[in-house]
Amino acid sequence: MFTGIITKIGRISKIEKSGDWVITIKVDNFTDNLAIGASISCNGVCLTVIEKDNASFAVQASNETLAITTVANWQVGTKINLERALKVGDELGGHFVSGHVDGIATLIAKEQIADSYKLDFSVPADLSKFIVKKGSVTLNGVSLTVNEAEKNICSVNIIPHTLSETNLGECQIGDKINLEIDAIARYLAKLM
Repeated sequence: MFTGIITKIGRISKIEKSGDWVITIKVDNFTDNLAIGASISCNGVCLTVIEKDNASFAVQASNETLAITTVANWQVGTKINLERALKVGDELGGHFVSGHVDGIATLIAKEQIADSYKLDFSVPADLSKFIVKKGSVTLNGVSLTVNEAEKNICSVNIIPHTLSETNLGECQIGDKINLEIDAIARYLAKLM
């Protein structure tokens, strides 16, 4: 379980593509007290730490993960939003995020408004019914408030802090982003 509040940005330093992929992420001041077997949100994808040293850690991505997330598009040098798993007693600054990506959104418009940016994403039709105005959505692991939700379009605003502390500020039109819908919306829809 995560909150969608990114604490570090790492950079992919190595990808081994035989069988399940093993991806090494270089990041400063992150691996102290990081246990082998720990869950880390990597661009919103919950992955398990299988190796670590003082400046990096490695995770393993299965065929399922490669098929339904943007992990298959990652390359050496790709910046990755990172968040450690939530501990009992931690502040819940965002919303409950599982790290189980539901689909891929595509950035279709980016507009600067004052110091912030409005980002419009095309979302899969089967997921759009779970995204509502003023609800929560997770994009590349970042907990965001939905400003507008019409048909298959989801709009969010990104403030300067989020632009500088996540990789969303570097997104360009056409970029693919990991999307996780709000768990509460999913369960409410199931009950209805």
